[in-house]
Amino acid sequence: MTRLARRLGALAGWRRLVAALALGALAVLALPPFFGLPILFVSFTGLVWLIDGAAKGPGAWRRVLAAGWCFGFAHFSIGLYWITNALLVDAATHGWLAPFAVAGLSLYFAIYPALACLAASWAPPGAWRIAALAAAWAVAEWARGVALTGFSWNLVSTALAFDAAALQGAAVVGGYGLSLAVVVLAAAPALASRAATGRIAPWPLAAAALLALVLAGGGLMRTALAPDPDDAATQVTLRVVQGNIPQRLKWRRDLANRHFQTYLNLSRASGAGVPDVVIWPETALPFSLNGDPARLRLLHRAVPRDGVLITGAVRTTPPVPGPGRIWNAVVAVTGSGLAATYDKHHLVPFGEYVPGRGLLPIDKITPGRLDFTAGPGPATVSVPGLPPFSPLVCYEAIFPGAVTGRGPRPAWLLNLTNDGWFGRSTGPYQHLAAARMRAVEEGLPLVRAANTGISAVIDPWGRVLARLPLGRRGVIERRLPAASAPTVYSRLGNGVLAVIAVLIALGAGLARRRSGGGAS
Repeated sequence: MTRLARRLGALAGWRRLVAALALGALAVLALPPFFGLPILFVSFTGLVWLIDGAAKGPGAWRRVLAAGWCFGFAHFSIGLYWITNALLVDAATHGWLAPFAVAGLSLYFAIYPALACLAASWAPPGAWRIAALAAAWAVAEWARGVALTGFSWNLVSTALAFDAAALQGAAVVGGYGLSLAVVVLAAAPALASRAATGRIAPWPLAAAALLALVLAGGGLMRTALAPDPDDAATQVTLRVVQGNIPQRLKWRRDLANRHFQTYLNLSRASGAGVPDVVIWPETALPFSLNGDPARLRLLHRAVPRDGVLITGAVRTTPPVPGPGRIWNAVVAVTGSGLAATYDKHHLVPFGEYVPGRGLLPIDKITPGRLDFTAGPGPATVSVPGLPPFSPLVCYEAIFPGAVTGRGPRPAWLLNLTNDGWFGRSTGPYQHLAAARMRAVEEGLPLVRAANTGISAVIDPWGRVLARLPLGRRGVIERRLPAASAPTVYSRLGNGVLAVIAVLIALGAGLARRRSGGGAS
């Protein structure tokens, strides 16, 4: 291992950048749906060795930034390749953007790993450098999730979503904090090399082993002590409908009645009994919902007896005066009429609106020229006969600490999405993993209705109780799981991560001072 560390650390120029590209690309195989977790040890240990080598001598910061940026560029380019599928749905209009979209986004997203590597190079080599890389990586993931509207997709912690027990640390430190722990453990083998410090450091290795034991043992204990899902269920019966309508056919006007009938037939399918709530995915309605009595009467045909229909819908206002407005909405309908409405607030740039419209010669990817209007923010929705819930439309479910509003705690999370845009790709699996982590963070069950998959019912411990796979038409019938007690993360949010990151920064600063500047 020492020989390998020296060889990687000795790489210079384009060879170092190629190695960083390879390590970043390799790390994608640890993410959903592959879950090749051991690969992270190769990627992050190798990244530490590259930083060790690049951080020596004049101009070190440029070399470290370049290596970190290459790692991130390859990681995001391959991990987010499925974005091209959305542009090819209407290839005649948006296909020309496909070669540039993923590369352009990755050029930007790679800045965050680059800055994390730069922060790590400031710390002395060895244990403090690894701790600094982990803390900076987690903070960079948080920054990526809030800057320029945010995009916290593919947190490195989602590599643990292969099993509910592995995710339980998110109940304390959240997805970002769990990423810190993952990077510490993934880079820990670098401590076994003499290349960086001239000696093997047994205590940091022991601390890393203890962290792994706490995460694994604590997760296993927490899930073992969790109640049986059937015992910890409410009396509310769900029927989650997955229509499996291909995105290229979804908005064809000549097929609108057929699509509506598909959802209606699935909602009325004979099952265990009459559900309390029928749930359709994002924009399941093949027409805009603007209070038209005739359309509402059609919708009432899907409302269960004495129950509720919750569906994604496009809500519009008439153009008086001006162009009118449009929302990506969640609506709840009872036998008495429209019971509640929620408007998506975290819109997808270029997907649902064009930033700087008028300056860029492109249209949004979703049909229609009118940009969607953002709703006011996260909210807890109350509907007669149901526990209060927090609606999350599409990728609103990927943001740690941002899935519930202020005020009373909801009893469950409801994620309506249309992953038909992603096609048969890794995207839907990555999306599900992110939503699953939100359930663990908040201690709330999450119900997910997706147009083409993956629909699921997930309990507050992240256990997937039922699911419909990608590309299958059908329904899920299950009782709504009950919420657990509020978690540490649901009370403190990312404050725990902030404290840990500050302590690591202080410790690394003191260690740098003692080492005379942190030179390798």
